[in-house]
Amino acid sequence: MNKKGFTLIELLVVIAIIGLLSTLAIVALGGARSKARDARRLSDIKQIQTALDLYYADNNSYPTVVSTGGKIESDGNTYMVLIPSNPEPNNDGDCSASTDYTYAQTESGASYTIGYCIGSKSGDLDAGTHTATPAGIVND
Repeated sequence: MNKKGFTLIELLVVIAIIGLLSTLAIVALGGARSKARDARRLSDIKQIQTALDLYYADNNSYPTVVSTGGKIESDGNTYMVLIPSNPEPNNDGDCSASTDYTYAQTESGASYTIGYCIGSKSGDLDAGTHTATPAGIVND
């Protein structure tokens, strides 16, 4: 008698191989997602810096308050419609569980600092907490 089909052993081997490959793919994607969040964080900070520079050019000082979810505007000019928030999960790598972007005006409006954290090395920046100022992004 000639039966066609797969044996139970063959099916189990194929299922095991598929399971192993999918596990490897998920692990590899986790690192890519973390790097994508770090790239977004750096992009967010650069966008905020650009909006603050435009604000400073018009007002000769930086705003006193900039908060996540708010906007940067003055005298009818909108420099940034929505201040972005740190992408979730925001505790990648060396970052603590409650890491969000922080803004502080310094030197009577002549400067500012933006605090943020990246989870892994990105370009010249090491993992951990960093500061952005009008001079640029600093590797603390």
